[in-house]
Amino acid sequence: MLGAMPIAPFSPRTTALTSLLCLALLGCERRGGCTGEYCGTLVFASVGEPDGLLPPVLQSTVGRDVSDQIFLKLADIGLSTNTMGDEDFTPLLAERWEWDGPLTLVFHLDPRARWQDGRRVTAADVVFTYDAYNDERVNSPYRTGLHWISAVTSRDSLTAVVRFRRRYPEMFYDAVFHMRILPGHLLRNIPRDQWRSTAFARAPVGDGPYRFVAWKAGENLELAADSTFFLGRPHIRRLIWRFTPDLQVAVTQLVAGEADALEVLLSPDNIERVQATPHLATYPYRGNAYGYLGFNLVAPGDSTHPHPLFGDRELRRALAMAIDRERLAKSVFGGHAKVPPGPMSQLWWIWDPETRELPYDTTHAARLLTQRGWIDSDGDGVRDRNGVKLSFRLVVPTTSAVRRQYARLLQEQLRRVGVEVLIDEVDFSVLLQRVQTGQFDAMIQTWNTDPTPSSGIGQTWTQGGVGRSNYLRYINPAFDQLVEQATASFDRAQARRTWRRAMELLNQDAPAVFLFAPENVAAIHRRIADVAIRPDSWWALVRTWRIPPDRMIDRDRVER
Repeated sequence: MLGAMPIAPFSPRTTALTSLLCLALLGCERRGGCTGEYCGTLVFASVGEPDGLLPPVLQSTVGRDVSDQIFLKLADIGLSTNTMGDEDFTPLLAERWEWDGPLTLVFHLDPRARWQDGRRVTAADVVFTYDAYNDERVNSPYRTGLHWISAVTSRDSLTAVVRFRRRYPEMFYDAVFHMRILPGHLLRNIPRDQWRSTAFARAPVGDGPYRFVAWKAGENLELAADSTFFLGRPHIRRLIWRFTPDLQVAVTQLVAGEADALEVLLSPDNIERVQATPHLATYPYRGNAYGYLGFNLVAPGDSTHPHPLFGDRELRRALAMAIDRERLAKSVFGGHAKVPPGPMSQLWWIWDPETRELPYDTTHAARLLTQRGWIDSDGDGVRDRNGVKLSFRLVVPTTSAVRRQYARLLQEQLRRVGVEVLIDEVDFSVLLQRVQTGQFDAMIQTWNTDPTPSSGIGQTWTQGGVGRSNYLRYINPAFDQLVEQATASFDRAQARRTWRRAMELLNQDAPAVFLFAPENVAAIHRRIADVAIRPDSWWALVRTWRIPPDRMIDRDRVER
């Protein structure tokens, strides 16, 4: 089966009967003679499977990676990941733009842009997209990033107008980065509360460089280059995401030649293993992720009541002080990760090592727990109060070896101060369902951040993100106000100071313990040329990569 062996053309000796069965049951490829510049098959080893391919409702990173090959934005950030003004932004659906006063941005669409069913991309699609992203029935996690946009209208079929409520430095970024433009003519009649389950979400029609071909659940997903793409035909003909259960399997597939690319290697062992493989090259780049131990602040399944344990701020602070984050990061990542001073990746400019955090102090942690009435009354090693053990369940995905390792190390560290941690390892889809509905005590989560804290923090740590990506239900109006002030400031130094105050307030409240912010190292087959990796979106520039004819292997010559 495709998900269990190298993707390669079949031998000419294959019998006709076998070929017919294969084509009927597996959609197998036939041997072709593709040898030019526009051939090639790029296989991604994907840890996990998309939760869909409809951009407004996506939660998974792999879903975003795939859908970004199918759907375009008006413009996109460049390799510098600048988010201030429009410097280094690349035109996509919009061929140009200008400001019409301080609060109005006018986009002129490229008249060559087409949906993959042949219809023209119009300003009406832009208007439809903005309305959809803001619709409560869609409940897009990106909605908070559009907060300061007051309206999107069409001036004519190729002119879209974006109006803002106020001036701030990242107006252009907010107008283009969060929304992938959608085909209004195909989605308008589908009830928006059904978008997550609609057939379109698993077999979309887009306007990007690649077309959807097939999705075999649990195995793989395939896209094909659109030879008529208005910004230039992609060089690599096929993209295939092969789903793997965990990172170690993904690395094994790379080393065996069954896959060509993996965005992050994470552990020193994986990096060394890849560097020892002649046909693979490594590409270091700035990390865009952070991981944390998050506490559910409301009762599981009942958001009207505080969590029986984690509703207590002092208990959360005690747990945070009982965790040696530096030792954990060194144990898991070696020298390839830092302990973040808040919810941030190494990509963000607000990283400030002087940010005040709760110290690692097990003596103080134990004292706090005792003061809150948590003592070991029966000598079993677990504190209790009023007959209730200081015990909670920690949920992690089976697909993440890093998070599973962290769970075991956290379990051991917290045991030393009399706290029992019970680990639940579940499928990623189960994890997502549980955290979205609040059916958990604590989780280890990893976030791949936007290029700027202005949208990333708002989505996950402010009241505006509750019901979307603020799974912990953390609400502090003072924190929200600091985030708003930092976002609005045109003075970078002042904004940095305000962000620091916000992070310090968050750290004192301890809704989470911020554990790691890894450096990223990708692995890619050496036959791939012109590789460029954008830190915030690993495969965003795949359409510019190529496989020179003299480097092609068997699967590069395959035609469907």
